[in-house]
Amino acid sequence: MITVRVPAKVNVQLGVGGLRADGFHDLANVFFAVALGDEVTATAAEGVTLSCSGPDAAAVPLDDSNLAARAARLLAAHHGIADPGVHLHIAKAIPVAGGMAGGSADGAAALVACDALWQLDTPLPVLLELAAELGSDVPFALVGGVALGRGRGEILEPLAVEGTFHWVFAVAEGGLSTPAVFRECDRLREEAGTGSSDTDVPTPDADPALLAALAEGDPVALAAALANDLQPAALSLRPALAATLRAGTEAGALGALVSGSGPTCAFLVKDAEAAAAVAGALRASGTCRTAHATHGPVPGASVAG
Repeated sequence: MITVRVPAKVNVQLGVGGLRADGFHDLANVFFAVALGDEVTATAAEGVTLSCSGPDAAAVPLDDSNLAARAARLLAAHHGIADPGVHLHIAKAIPVAGGMAGGSADGAAALVACDALWQLDTPLPVLLELAAELGSDVPFALVGGVALGRGRGEILEPLAVEGTFHWVFAVAEGGLSTPAVFRECDRLREEAGTGSSDTDVPTPDADPALLAALAEGDPVALAAALANDLQPAALSLRPALAATLRAGTEAGALGALVSGSGPTCAFLVKDAEAAAAVAGALRASGTCRTAHATHGPVPGASVAG
């Protein structure tokens, strides 16, 4: 039995370029791994099977559409294993369809867990290549910490970061489809008259002020630099998120933004005491299903114990 812990992510910057001919967008995506995370446990079994526990377990698919199952089959195929056998149990704490890459995290954890269970010793560069085949956010879940993702987000550059930052995540009722949020981003750009293609929208780059704030461990400066080009689209599709952002800010958060494609909202706070206070205020506000206080950065997918 192998158990792997894997973190959720928040995008402290998500710069979205124009729509490419292949249907993707170039990104400047500053990933930040937080301690809120899932656990995936792999045990020997016949075939590839899944189970799930946790508050959102009913929303997790238990078939081959799940990235954990796809990861197990992809790793097996890479090593020439014709009939892979593993049962993967997902202990789910990351919100489902919440903009925190929970599905991608489980895919990364399954790669690490199956690699250990099957004693394959796959080199990290190969695991990263397989992760990129699974999805744009999966490679970061393998490495964790803080990194700049370019291309679709899968080309990673580790970033310097000092100290610990404290966060609160407000979990909304239901999820948002990431493709739908990107489509709405394109629609809003067309509506504004700026165009939405990669010939209309400049290729984004990381904000120097944000990189400096991370390197200096300065939460106030980081809060001022938080940015998400998908936030207008998420708010367009889910207007109620504006009240959530306002509630967390009024409770004392230094900065607030929609996490990734949403609908989870992220709040950067001064310290652990402030995180507990803001989380409590958000739970009492009636603007979210629940709220979690956590911290980061933390490492990527790793075998527990």
